[in-house]
Amino acid sequence: MGTEEHRTTAIVVGAGIGGLTAAAVLSRAGLDVRVYERATELRAAGSGLSVMTNALTALSRSGMDLGLEKHGQAVEVFKVLDRRGRLIREQPLKEVSDRLGAPCVSISRAALQSALLTQAGDVPITFRAAATRYETDDEGVTVHFADGTTARGDILVGADGFRSAVRRQLAGPEEERDSGYLSWLALVPFEDRRLRPGYVGHYWGRGRRFGLIDIGHGRYYWWGTYNMPAARSRSWSGGKDEILRVFDGWAPEVLRVVQQTPEDAILSLPSCDRVFLERWGDGPVTLLGDAAHPMLTSLGQGAAMAIEDAVVLADAMARHTDDPRAGLRAYEDARRERTRAMVANARRTSDLEQLEHPVATALRNTFLRWVPKSVLARPLEAALTFTPPGAGFGYPGNRPGPAAPSSRDDRM
Repeated sequence: MGTEEHRTTAIVVGAGIGGLTAAAVLSRAGLDVRVYERATELRAAGSGLSVMTNALTALSRSGMDLGLEKHGQAVEVFKVLDRRGRLIREQPLKEVSDRLGAPCVSISRAALQSALLTQAGDVPITFRAAATRYETDDEGVTVHFADGTTARGDILVGADGFRSAVRRQLAGPEEERDSGYLSWLALVPFEDRRLRPGYVGHYWGRGRRFGLIDIGHGRYYWWGTYNMPAARSRSWSGGKDEILRVFDGWAPEVLRVVQQTPEDAILSLPSCDRVFLERWGDGPVTLLGDAAHPMLTSLGQGAAMAIEDAVVLADAMARHTDDPRAGLRAYEDARRERTRAMVANARRTSDLEQLEHPVATALRNTFLRWVPKSVLARPLEAALTFTPPGAGFGYPGNRPGPAAPSSRDDRM
């Protein structure tokens, strides 16, 4: 059936980073897209994220430029330091991203959502629409919502996050895998003359870490982690005073940024992932982003993987206009290996960075201090390189950007 006779209708459940990106690129690929979101409005309180080189390269290949450097801050320096702020090693992140032709950008989640909404254009978004289940048949899929309404489409993209209703029906009950630590997150106006523009600092202690990231426009995003049992992290009710006790004696900028943050601006959440799901879809249904492959935040690649997913999905659908279900399976096959490696690597990196034993942490720091730069650059290049799934990548009407050099190894 030709695209002139019938435009494939895509129902996207979830209006987070992955869902909004999918709305924008699927629409550009010629699909009739409709987004359904359980929240009453788009909101992204108190959190920032990294849009890595690979995500910007993927967007460029789909013909999109979000102009994120105007809304955030390109990373200029990435330092790993000890708890007192003494340098352990500078990571070659900027060097690698420069070589690949696109920056890494630190930005607030709200600013990224706004940029994606602009790109999504007139794609309709229905709020207060909590998906509960779906039904499939030979012609397509019907999604049921908590308020009793339904939506009908040719395909369903579950982009509804860590606790995805679409994934739950597809995969059945699953256990969460706790990281072993609690995370705190906040955005705050902050200045420090010792920190250059584009600063990213990761401070490592024993069983705790702190991140301080310039997101531009006089604001910083910070996060802290602290080892604790899952039962406590899930019910933590401490306040800013406890956070300051956890980081007592740390670098002055760490303490200052926490002190300058209003207590009600600090988010706390346990960190979790899931065992990697090999089967993301069935018939007219697939998953995307955290719904498909939730990962710990240690690599800063969560948003980038969702963006890559959406771009590859749109390309697969453009290649299979006569058989949308084949397009979904092609997308899943193209994404499985890379995302599996990212989930595993994020877990390994998290375990390494949260080490608590004094001997183990000393060995970790010593290794990082003396390892050759080429050893550090290799996994960075693999992560930051977006490799298109086919030589003819890109869909009609788009002008793909310059290709990034291919990586020697697409695993981290």
